[in-house]
Amino acid sequence: MAEENYYTLLGVEKGVTEEELKKAYRKKAVQFHPDKNPGNKEAEEMFKKVSEAYEVLKDPQKRAAYDQYGHRAFTQQGGAGPRGPGGAGGGAGGFHDPFDIFREVFGQQGGGGGGGGGGIFDQMFGGGGGGGSERDGSDLRYDLEISLEEAAKGVEKEVSFRRLHACERCEGSGAEPGSKKVVCPTCRGAGQIRRSGGIITFAQTCPTCGGAGQKIEKACTACRGEGRVAKTAKVNVRIPPGVDTGTRLRSSGNGEAGLAGGQSGDLYIVLNVKAHELFERQDDDLFCEIPIKFTLASLGGTLEVPTLSGKASLKVPVGTQSGTTFRLRGKGMPSLRQRGAQGDQLVRVHVEVPTKLTSEQEKLLKEFARVCGDAEHPTSEGWFEKAKKFF
Repeated sequence: MAEENYYTLLGVEKGVTEEELKKAYRKKAVQFHPDKNPGNKEAEEMFKKVSEAYEVLKDPQKRAAYDQYGHRAFTQQGGAGPRGPGGAGGGAGGFHDPFDIFREVFGQQGGGGGGGGGGIFDQMFGGGGGGGSERDGSDLRYDLEISLEEAAKGVEKEVSFRRLHACERCEGSGAEPGSKKVVCPTCRGAGQIRRSGGIITFAQTCPTCGGAGQKIEKACTACRGEGRVAKTAKVNVRIPPGVDTGTRLRSSGNGEAGLAGGQSGDLYIVLNVKAHELFERQDDDLFCEIPIKFTLASLGGTLEVPTLSGKASLKVPVGTQSGTTFRLRGKGMPSLRQRGAQGDQLVRVHVEVPTKLTSEQEKLLKEFARVCGDAEHPTSEGWFEKAKKFF
């Protein structure tokens, strides 16, 4: 079967620059990474292929040899071409583990010899827990809804969820009590196996021990060698004042338990603040609308308005117009970012026009209109001056 062209695998042309090559590899590596395609063997194989292609093309010497001799440059039967970019001495160390290439491009630290992912890949796809080792437990997410009042004052909540705990019978080792672990016969304790093709060598996580280098002699009967069992967990979460929808709180170590001594993941509580019947939130400010009588708007007075901390008095000036907004300082939400700071409450008033009048009310209003001259001038004088040219 013909070998696939490295340039075609990465979707680039032959004269691609180093930066364009890295960008193309990033895109392909993220697309086919095993963490994003669990159990998909085809994606896993493509991930290895694009990593192999990038490993060659990023190196000027290897790229030059590949451009001249193609895949023959990396086989012992290379004929006229060199045995490899590194000459006859074994090919400059051969290819690396594709996960190491991924870590290099995405700014991650190598480690442990296995797949998986910490660092930037976890941030993008929510994978792995804590240190990024494949034996570490996964992070978990819990969506929690709270009221606006709870968000303003802060509250403590108990959340209940299912997670993988360390098995009590084997204390997380996966081995039946009285049994022991032995050196893995496949990798002989290295945690990796190496597959060689010509001068190209791939390091892969040992499929027998999963990279641990040890094999369980007799599996625990409670967890069947997993070292973990699913249980319901309860965690108390302290929610500080000032949180908003989308605020994410971290409960360290309350994610899933790790494997074979790996660290536990974290629990992330993502908050959703319920809509309020009176208040609308705008950052740290609260906004509400209040209908008032036209007599109060005309004559002025004092209005009691609701706030999250109780009642407050609002002075309504004489002649207040509908749509006027008043500010009650310090009556909004506490700031989550700036300690001691408090938002304001904005109150917009709407003048309410009565829809039904008694005969006495109608008589008095007509007299008011006559005294004000409203029959002859039903609009404001300023507006009429602007609009009279149209009449």
